[in-house]
Amino acid sequence: MIDLKDKYRSVRERSEDICATLKTEDYVVQPVVDVSPPKWHLGHTSWFFETFILQHHLTGYSIFNPSYPFVFNSYYESLGARVIRTNRGNLSRPTVEEVYEYRLHVDAAMDRLLSQPISKEVRTLAILGLNHEEQHQELLATDIKYILGHNPLFPTYTEIANPLSGEIFTDEFITIKDGIYDIGYDSEGFCFDNELNRHTVFLPAFKIAKGLITNGQYVEFMKDGGYQKHEYWHAEGLDWIKNNHINSPLYWHWINGRWHYYSSAGVQPLKLDEPVAHVSYYEASAFAAWKGMRLPTEFEWEVASSRFTWGERWEWTGSAYLPYPGYVRAAGAIGEYNGKFMVNQMVLRGASIVTPPEHSRPSYRNFFHPHLRWQHTGIRLAQNTN
Repeated sequence: MIDLKDKYRSVRERSEDICATLKTEDYVVQPVVDVSPPKWHLGHTSWFFETFILQHHLTGYSIFNPSYPFVFNSYYESLGARVIRTNRGNLSRPTVEEVYEYRLHVDAAMDRLLSQPISKEVRTLAILGLNHEEQHQELLATDIKYILGHNPLFPTYTEIANPLSGEIFTDEFITIKDGIYDIGYDSEGFCFDNELNRHTVFLPAFKIAKGLITNGQYVEFMKDGGYQKHEYWHAEGLDWIKNNHINSPLYWHWINGRWHYYSSAGVQPLKLDEPVAHVSYYEASAFAAWKGMRLPTEFEWEVASSRFTWGERWEWTGSAYLPYPGYVRAAGAIGEYNGKFMVNQMVLRGASIVTPPEHSRPSYRNFFHPHLRWQHTGIRLAQNTN
């Protein structure tokens, strides 16, 4: 069993480490609705512990600021009014300094709570809160990249990320036989409710790529006019690339006759042997169609995941984000965590280079709208065997 005090301390410190090289001005920027200012993430994750745990389970706890529940509530309708998501970048106050003071206040209170015997309910909520913060750590990393990557100075910064494996591309495919397979979480540790209930599915035989699609392969798709050939695209995807003038993955820049890529090291020449990143579901699906293949379903991915290396890119699947059989939303605000988003989104599997350690597993179900690509999203191909 994990030591909650140690785990709490390490998770909270990691969030602040991600922001360590930011300047004050970087903390408050919100270029698009999907990206939140870093200081909002730091405040929201503290609000989670304060709202769901400290107010109800620590005797004598005093709320740091009665206005903060309005500022840092994200989407919990049952907990009252909140700042509209698009307006998070307008919050010049509270200041960055005040947000860090808020974190210290919450951390001190959580330390007192976790220093005494706690109920199973509190332990469950604390573990959920830590996993919630780890989700926001990945969002912090990718939001910071978006903020700085859309600054015309393209500044460098320190990124906490796992190094790429350097695995050499292979065009090898793994064959999975048809059959009935178990899907979903099956262990004693933590999982999110959308990974339950474990159930069986029938899968026809299929093949799945051993490796991810590389930048070099994606360049070939572009050179062949992949963005201009309507036959590869969903209708919505075609509208999306036309309306938004999309002709390459996010953070790619055509400079002096060659492609470059923005990362924490600034704008550098594109490395053709690295796995492509920051592509939308529309782009991933179009690339697969160009190759005469498809994206794997989330069930195919889970069944085959022990046969290949994963964790460098969140991998788009061809599966809509829907509840598993027998799924039941929890009562109250906690029930708003996943279930309310099970519509109009696609499932991604795996993890990325900025996913916190031990925060993913084969049954983990990430989900985003098909046009989004500010996460480290990539492509693995599949095909039928007949």
